[in-house]
Amino acid sequence: MLNNVIQYLEQINPVQAALYATLFTWFVTALGAAFVFLFRGINKHVMDGMLGFTGGVMVAASVWSLLIPAIDMSAGEGFIRVVPSVVGFLTGVAFLFSIDKVLPHLHANFKKVEGLKTPWQKTTLLVLAITLHNIPEGLAVGVLFGGEAAGIPEASIGGAVALALGIGLQNFPEGIAVSMPLRRIGLSTRKSFFYGQLSAIVEPVAGVLGAVAVATFTPMLPYALAFAAGAMIFVVVEEVIPEAQQNKGSDIATLGFILGFIVMMTLDVALG
Repeated sequence: MLNNVIQYLEQINPVQAALYATLFTWFVTALGAAFVFLFRGINKHVMDGMLGFTGGVMVAASVWSLLIPAIDMSAGEGFIRVVPSVVGFLTGVAFLFSIDKVLPHLHANFKKVEGLKTPWQKTTLLVLAITLHNIPEGLAVGVLFGGEAAGIPEASIGGAVALALGIGLQNFPEGIAVSMPLRRIGLSTRKSFFYGQLSAIVEPVAGVLGAVAVATFTPMLPYALAFAAGAMIFVVVEEVIPEAQQNKGSDIATLGFILGFIVMMTLDVALG
């Protein structure tokens, strides 16, 4: 079945393919958010394991799907060859760091509002927190499809599909991580689901923009891949891992991280 999907995506416009792939990642987020119709809450240890899995997928995707291809397609030898990846990576980190400090947002524990002071409601702040996670994810998928459009061997449709699958898998717990806390603070199930799926709607937008930008200006591809990697690594270190380690079930979060890394690495090697 996956081979059929890859063959179909190879035959259509890469920007359209990026849109379809990121719509899939949004859809999986919506599936996770839909759990609010079945359950009012979720076991903390299960959530820790899911968040750990999310972190493992994001780290593996950053290395196998983004940084290694970025280095492989860079010109030069030795230190010169790694310069585009270093510049792009640091720029991605700086971009997410700046947004994290400026944009008001709140995490699932409701303990601390980050960013500038604002009168916005907790609902909006929580959705913005998860939306921050999804910007680099959608961008990463779109950039790979754009690179394939430019005819760069390191940016294959198979690799882009593997990345979309991995991100889709880790988007499932992200949907839960938004909808469940909103239900606990008194929102209706419909509103909790709506805001849960809304957090990932930025992924198709970022995916299309990334594909168009790279397909239009091919030399930026190594920088764009490393940019997405830097942004994702920042999210993992700053947000995902600390949230996964809040409770006593840290071993479960660690095992979830390892499993997520293995799954994403396997997908990338098998399909990419």
